[in-house]
Amino acid sequence: MRRNARRRPSLLLVCLLCLPAAGLAAALPARVQQGQLIAASTEPGSAVRIGEREARVDADGRYVFGIERDAPASVTVTIRHRNGKTEQHSLQVVQREYKIERVDGLPPHTVTPDPDLARRIAEEQARVAKARERDDDRTDYLGGFRRPAEGRISGVYGSQRIDNGVPKAPHYGLDIAVPTGTPVKAPAGGIVSFAAPDLILTGGTVLIDHGHGLTSSFLHLSRINVKLGDRVSQGQVFAAAGATGRASGPHVHWGFNWFDVRLDPALLPAAAAARK
Repeated sequence: MRRNARRRPSLLLVCLLCLPAAGLAAALPARVQQGQLIAASTEPGSAVRIGEREARVDADGRYVFGIERDAPASVTVTIRHRNGKTEQHSLQVVQREYKIERVDGLPPHTVTPDPDLARRIAEEQARVAKARERDDDRTDYLGGFRRPAEGRISGVYGSQRIDNGVPKAPHYGLDIAVPTGTPVKAPAGGIVSFAAPDLILTGGTVLIDHGHGLTSSFLHLSRINVKLGDRVSQGQVFAAAGATGRASGPHVHWGFNWFDVRLDPALLPAAAAARK
């Protein structure tokens, strides 16, 4: 099953990206939706918690966080200011409906691995998860995001996957169907925090860290042009699309995270050039 995904940027984040760094005062929205990246600002020096999780607040008071796929109907944001005053904001979370997506023709050993292969898969995915723990004060995300390739949308965020007839985890990303070898471009600047050519499930895999715990992930790549620690700029070609790992055909899989919270790339704000 294939369907188009509408690109609906978060208006809050779009407005934030258009403001100068100094004197930023972006309020939290009253309503958010599952899978959305939220960016706001507060008084510099404040501490911000989303539920039980703490968000990095930079020198200008900016912070970001994500709303997970199955977030409950409300999320509480607590801000403690330098003077000790505390304020709480309850954000209403719009609940999304996720359809079932059936994918056939996948390599059988990637869908129902034997115990040894399952252990290898777990070890590989633990390495990827470790890379997503990075947290520094870079703000590459402030430039907005461009799609890593142009093509038909063949898979969307949140859909429940049935792989070769076997129920699997939801699909956490945006799939763009393109031929093998199609250049893949960085959606925003950042640092390569993970690069491996042949993971069992995800094949050629690259993670780009955009700062504040935000990472883009690219899977099933046929070629990787960068290495761990490389700096990439927005629009830079860093890999080529493919169908490596658990894939039924060539495409670019673009995933997006706030640490371990998986977000919807289709909801990210477009870079200024892409909005023209």
